[in-house]
Order: sequence, then structure tokens, then C-alpha cells
Amino acid sequence: MAEERKSILLRIPPDLWEQINGLAQSELRSVNAQMEFLLREALRARGIREKVEGSTGEPRAKESGSS
Repeated sequence: MAEERKSILLRIPPDLWEQINGLAQSELRSVNAQMEFLLREALRARGIREKVEGSTGEPRAKESGSS
């Protein structure tokens, strides 16, 4: 089953957009994928663990070092 995603409207200054767009291009990502990557990176830096679906369908904490 396809992953459901939440759509949001984000207003950012043009200079920040240009920086994110440039970074996305240099890392061969879309701007959307780059922003998601940066948000996940920021959460990890704050010690917030990513949730992934377990075999029972229940969310579980992602194991460090797993792929």
C-alpha cells in the first residue's frame, strides 16, 4: 500500500528557498525530498527517533545502524 503523505503550505523567504533549491540540485534531490531530508536530520540532531512500521503494523522506534 502506498505511503500516505501530509501536504502543507510553507512560506519561506526567497533567499532560504534559493539555498534549499541549490542544495537539492547539488545532491540530486527534488526540493521536497531535500526539505524532508533536512527536517529528519534536524529531528535526529535533537534526539527524536524516527518511527517505522513493525511487522505487526504497530509503529516502533527505528533501530540505530539499521538500513
